[in-house]
Amino acid sequence: MSFAAIGELAVSGLIIGILYALLALGIALIFGVLKIVNFAHGEFYMLGGYAGYVAVSVLGVPPAVSVLVGMAVVFVVGVVVERALIRPIHLGKVDRADEYAIMITFALSVLLLNLMLSIFGPWPQRPPAILAGVFELGPMLIPGDRLAAALVGLGIILAFMAVLRWSWVGMAVRAVSQDRGAAQAFGIDIDRVSTVAFAAGAALAGAAGALIGPVFNVVPQMGLTFAIKAYVIVVLGGMGSTGGAILGALILGQVESFAPILVPDPARGMAYRDAYGLLVLILVLLVRPQGLFGRKERRA
Repeated sequence: MSFAAIGELAVSGLIIGILYALLALGIALIFGVLKIVNFAHGEFYMLGGYAGYVAVSVLGVPPAVSVLVGMAVVFVVGVVVERALIRPIHLGKVDRADEYAIMITFALSVLLLNLMLSIFGPWPQRPPAILAGVFELGPMLIPGDRLAAALVGLGIILAFMAVLRWSWVGMAVRAVSQDRGAAQAFGIDIDRVSTVAFAAGAALAGAAGALIGPVFNVVPQMGLTFAIKAYVIVVLGGMGSTGGAILGALILGQVESFAPILVPDPARGMAYRDAYGLLVLILVLLVRPQGLFGRKERRA
């Protein structure tokens, strides 16, 4: 295999890894702060894709701006969902909170999926890409739609990490993630922080959906496979770890890019592409059960 071909595979894995990272960061943020598994996260990703599609195709918004529209729409949906469906968990209004969170987010997933099917039908939609054509990077050829999606996605990730690290909102989020009781004792409004964290996590998924639309089309079922991969990434990196989510996403992107060519029959290797992430997850968890950046639970 030529150097150019290897380089193209590496760049392709990096691009898809960045998009995976956006989706996984949202899951890690929500789990880290609210300690729930959101089964509707894939549908937030799908909503972002459709919001971006409508913004470009119906409202005439430039493709780059449509990503912000997708994030804004899904952020608002996240605020409503957290206040209406998730907040009762932390207010102690429901019994068996873990089971409630699973059932309510799964029901929300089914509702959103069927709602989009009713509105848009099962047919794929493809909004225009931010960048068209093919770009030359030395001997490598990079599709413009993927390059633009990766660059915008990387910018969103860096902005998110900067806010989480240096802003007062980010410090409050990290405090609640570490200890809700102690954060509340120091005067942090944990209900407001929970709302912001849930909505921001949903918005990250929405950004991924808006960016991936011009690359792989927008369909109501688009969130299923990507959400499964995002959960694989989060477990691989360590539940609730944003750094682990980013590293796990980049690892999975490279594995999915290079693994098929290591199989004697590359065509068959591509058919099993979605299984490679699970194989990597199993191997890592056998060595480090808490994930790459997870912490071991201390037993009394």
